[in-house]
Amino acid sequence: MSDKVDRDRRLLLGAAAATFAAAQLGMMACAKAQSTGANPNDVPNIKPGTNTSFGPLKQINAGLLNIGYADLGPANGPVVMCLHGWPYDILSFVDVAPALASLGYRVIVPYLRGYGTTTFLSNETLRNGQQAVVARDIIAFMDALKIDKAIFAGYDWGGRTSCIIAALYPERCKALVSVNGYTINNIERNKHPSPPAFEHGQWYQFYFATDRGKEGYDQNRHDFNKIIWNTNSPKSPLDDAAYERTASAFQNADHVAVVIHNYRFRLGLITGEPQYADIESRLAQSPVITVPTITVDGDSDGIVPVTDGSSYAKYFTGKWKHTVIKGAGHNVPQETPREFAQAIVEVDGF
Repeated sequence: MSDKVDRDRRLLLGAAAATFAAAQLGMMACAKAQSTGANPNDVPNIKPGTNTSFGPLKQINAGLLNIGYADLGPANGPVVMCLHGWPYDILSFVDVAPALASLGYRVIVPYLRGYGTTTFLSNETLRNGQQAVVARDIIAFMDALKIDKAIFAGYDWGGRTSCIIAALYPERCKALVSVNGYTINNIERNKHPSPPAFEHGQWYQFYFATDRGKEGYDQNRHDFNKIIWNTNSPKSPLDDAAYERTASAFQNADHVAVVIHNYRFRLGLITGEPQYADIESRLAQSPVITVPTITVDGDSDGIVPVTDGSSYAKYFTGKWKHTVIKGAGHNVPQETPREFAQAIVEVDGF
């Protein structure tokens, strides 16, 4: 081969490699920075319960877990991370996710630790449910998927996790939709009593604080969680079949241990693991959230009273809006999927 041909070949290969690398970086930049250009009115008018399954799920090792998750929409679309609560599962977003995917979003819905097909990689790992741990799970999950940044949308445990990531890791959170506002737990404050009406609604937390409660939840998790499901959303449009589909997620071998640990920790009855002490210390300071945010209340929430958002407005220092969704209980995305999806599209445009 002549020197000239060899030199030309190297130049051609180098240009091809540079072009490929630039394309890859361009795709990453697109997923990190761009919006779909959609507006809230573009969200399909989907009826609750239209979809009953995500179909085959994916699994990936991430941090301490092997996480099961649904992944819908174009691989290079802006990422929306949807996080569920208790006693719920990924099906809370079974109508939200395809609606957003149809607009060009990549929608990822993972089972949290202790739910569904998410399992621990080691038998030696503490079945810890403290708030800092769940947030670190999701950061590790994003790292495993090579996702730099996402819009976060969640409620209950998932809303709290989303708020923590928005507050402590804003470089990973483009925008936030949080049901019931600023839900980061202050463990010291939780050791003191709340007004009786609120304490009454939290009865299960005190039950879980006892050995009897742990045993009772283990034996009766299906019926127990159905009571919570119905109490939290007294006007829910969802039928018994919807609950049964979700209830299978509670058969996870680690479910009871993680749930009990979560509620005992948040009441200050047990300590967390020392490697998360710094995170919990930062959370105890009620860190502000600087990313664009929409907070949401359901006007028929059976456990968290509807508000105008003014009590926690000071914690959102970026562009912020509060909205009340008519007819929604605690499980806002599953009960009012179009309105929840619209909030995600709207905050993406802030």
